Amino acid sequence: MTIVTHVLATTLGVQALRLRGSDAALAYVFGVGVDVDHAIKAPFYFKAGFKREKGYYWRTSLQEPVALLWIVPLCLFLRSWVQALFFLMHLAMDYAVGYEKMPWYPYSPVVTQGYLVGISDTAKEALLIVVLLCMNLLLFLAPL
Repeated sequence: MTIVTHVLATTLGVQALRLRGSDAALAYVFGVGVDVDHAIKAPFYFKAGFKREKGYYWRTSLQEPVALLWIVPLCLFLRSWVQALFFLMHLAMDYAVGYEKMPWYPYSPVVTQGYLVGISDTAKEALLIVVLLCMNLLLFLAPL
């Protein structure tokens, strides 16, 4: 999914859960900020001329389920569930699109396409944006 859907979903979650201060910041870091790996990998993508290079994985483990190995201990340390909740939300949206995913990267070469592969990514994105916009608007106009 794009940053638009991640921001809308995170904003909806922050509003619905009435998060403030550091909890809201953690929600945005783990709901949107984990996409920072795109900036880390971008130079390699540009160097390859925007082509998929066989044997090179364009994502980092920051956006894979394996990241829960450090997120869960962080939750315990901070005594907050916000990081895990918003990371899982981000992950669920990413796993709905059709590009390859490696859930245990870099520890395992297992590859999956995620779920909802029979529906176009554009349709999934558009539908999710409409739903999230409506729900955000509803919460803005009629707060809980």
